[in-house]
Amino acid sequence: MSGISITQQQVKLYMSYRKNNSQVKSAAKAGISERSARRIEKGEHEIKQQPRKYRTRQDPFKGLFEKHLVPLLEVTPELQPITLLEVLEEKAPNQFDHSHLRTLQLRVKRWRAKEGLEQEVIFLQRHIPGEMGISDYTWMNTLNITLSGDEFKHKLYHYRLVYSGWTYVQVTLGGESFESLSSGLQNAFWRSGGVPVNHRTDSLSAAFKNHNEETLLTDRYAKLCKHYGVKATRNNKGVAHENGAIESAHGHLKRKVDQQLMLRGSRDFNTLADYETFINRVVAKINRQCKTPM
Repeated sequence: MSGISITQQQVKLYMSYRKNNSQVKSAAKAGISERSARRIEKGEHEIKQQPRKYRTRQDPFKGLFEKHLVPLLEVTPELQPITLLEVLEEKAPNQFDHSHLRTLQLRVKRWRAKEGLEQEVIFLQRHIPGEMGISDYTWMNTLNITLSGDEFKHKLYHYRLVYSGWTYVQVTLGGESFESLSSGLQNAFWRSGGVPVNHRTDSLSAAFKNHNEETLLTDRYAKLCKHYGVKATRNNKGVAHENGAIESAHGHLKRKVDQQLMLRGSRDFNTLADYETFINRVVAKINRQCKTPM
């Protein structure tokens, strides 16, 4: 039986026969040589696992990963799995959804292990539904967006429900005025279909009288919150997790916008309306992952 690998099943058979039989007889019944039997009993025999040359299940991406996603990763390896899943959804409508994300993450991870660098992993905290909405302004200048070739410096008013991650974004051309805060916050309430128990912001001058040590709202912001029945709070200075909550949301939003700009292939827009339409589409993709706004 030289040259023939012994299977795990044969080893088990040999050991079962060996309880009541001689080594020679047990080996014969198991279909192995006496030499192999001696090696088994001495603990010297190792079963060599043959590498599989076949898939244990069908490729869930049906070759579309190699056809559509690998070329994108080769050009832009920073693309994230969630962004690539959206590409698959567009290339093969009604065939892929969020349930495929974990499998795609593993496939991208294996590809990066050979072809690119590993990307960061983000762990999200759990929160109470309807408890907290957060908002703030964030500069978008680092993304180098232009309108008809001209540099477009601007901020986004960014509102986010902490529990679900549901997001509303509004382009802001002026400063962080009460008018832009009021407009953005009210539009977010209407779009989400409800009002959270608490609304938290940074120490915006449009919302808080920051020259006082105690937390005092500006008159107009106090009336706005009273009208909607929402409790206004602000981040406490020096409390990292409170400030980090909105900063993390900003980072997620900017990465999402940047990823979609990479897929678009251009950071230039003909008009402000075109850019706002693009931003709304990005936000819609974020919100599709939310089961419910609140």
